[in-house]
Amino acid sequence: MANTAQARKRARQAVKQNAHNSSQRSTLRTAIKAARKAILGGDKAAAAAIFQASVSTIDRIADKKIIHKNKAARHKSRLAAALKALSA
Repeated sequence: MANTAQARKRARQAVKQNAHNSSQRSTLRTAIKAARKAILGGDKAAAAAIFQASVSTIDRIADKKIIHKNKAARHKSRLAAALKALSA
């Protein structure tokens, strides 16, 4: 348990920040799942639109350092490859 006023405040802040970051990670996962579902659906135009929205979400969350930039790049690359395979 935190003993000083400063440590108590940091503990309170950590709880709030953890809740915010958890929410952002959930948004990221939802965007990735939506893109995968659209790609599996087979409609290339709709999948491309959802892919672009997902890339935007992934980049935004990586910029906030909630996930590492390389993890963001990996997700975008895999989604792009799946989208490209859809047209082939």
